[in-house]
Amino acid sequence: MTSEIRRPTRAEIGAAAGKTVPDVIRPRLDVLFCGINPGLYSAATRHHFARPGNRFWRALHRAGFTDRLLSPDEEDVLLELGYGITNLVARATAGAAELTAGELVAGRHRLERKARRYAPRWIAVLGVGAYRQAFARPAARIGAQPERIGRTRVWVLPNPSGINANHLLPDLARAFRALRRRLSLRS
Repeated sequence: MTSEIRRPTRAEIGAAAGKTVPDVIRPRLDVLFCGINPGLYSAATRHHFARPGNRFWRALHRAGFTDRLLSPDEEDVLLELGYGITNLVARATAGAAELTAGELVAGRHRLERKARRYAPRWIAVLGVGAYRQAFARPAARIGAQPERIGRTRVWVLPNPSGINANHLLPDLARAFRALRRRLSLRS
């Protein structure tokens, strides 16, 4: 059974612009999931992928990363399983469209530093458009990427935001499951 986080008020959500959500990270994770940036709802709750319409937690569970559906306030459980969460850009916005190209590129550099410091096996960037811009890979597609950050492999997943109508939950689960299968190969 998942727990429930307190829903922030409209005023708390509005006041969350520019705030951050702490990374869920430790050395040598199997996968460091990397969102684009926190939404206002997530920043107001200080938990990743907290907006009720976000499908990250459901996709993670359906893909077999977790044995049960976790709530955003249980995000630290991921560390025990070998997974973590960070963002390309730390500041919260109402939508990723508010981010500049410069912020995404600077976010890539921060992500590269985290990869070198924490050495996860894989970094999974959640959003192909943001990945293309941040990493200067305009033709990138969902899945494993050719480059590495140090020894860390890079995978791109669809953005699980509820406003991303390009991918339904079964599509997201399938994309997440492909990464899960790759992990079981211990690449």
